[in-house]
This record gives sequence, C-alpha cells and structure tokens, in this order.
Amino acid sequence: MLEFRIDRQSGVPTYLQIVDQVKQALRLGVLSPGDRLPTAKDVVAATAINPNTVLKAYRELEREGLVAPQPGRGTFVRKSLASPGAGENSPLRTELTNWMNRARLAGMDRDDVIALFTAVLNENHPVKDAE
Repeated sequence: MLEFRIDRQSGVPTYLQIVDQVKQALRLGVLSPGDRLPTAKDVVAATAINPNTVLKAYRELEREGLVAPQPGRGTFVRKSLASPGAGENSPLRTELTNWMNRARLAGMDRDDVIALFTAVLNENHPVKDAE
C-alpha cells in the first residue's frame, strides 16, 4: 500500500505533496488502475495531518481524472501515468541507480545530486510555457 511522506519544511502545501506522490506512484507503476488509495483515516493516522487535507488532495486527483471515489468502498485509481522506461525493472532505472551509486562514491550529497539532475533535466526537457 502507498505510504505518504509529508515534508513539513518543504514549503509545498501538504495536499499537493499527496497529489504529487500519487502521480509519482502512477508514473512508476506502483499504482495501477483498480488499485485503492489509502483511506483518509489511514493517511491521517500515519501522517498526523488534517483529514480535510487528504480529502482535498483526493478531490484534486479526481478532478484530474486519475481517481474515482466509490461511496462506501474508497477511492480507486482510474488511469495510469506509467511509461515503459519508468518501471521497477527497466534498464533506464538500473542505469540511473548505477549513476546514483557513482555520484555517492564521488562524494556528492543529496543536494548536489538534485542540483546536477535538475540542471541536466532543464537542459534536456525544458518546462513548457503555460498557454
């Protein structure tokens, strides 16, 4: 089952952290259509956040067409965001894991890796302008 990690120091609203983590799980194939999201009660128990925050996140995911509530049963995934190269056993993931290990051996800390990855990502996949 999906477990949410809330970073209270990030400056990102908690509900958006939940939305982003669900989308990441959908992209990586951790969640698939038909899977049930944790109940708001379970998320509150695990993270100590307000139940309305969880419900707001789930409503946003529903608005985006990614999940659908089923009264009395829970909230279920409607569609996947997974791409072939992102799966757990994909060659690209293996290459990235190997690169991360080399970066750590080279003395790079988490912030160094994020900075380098973000720079290369922005060079190769620029953010599209909002229309």
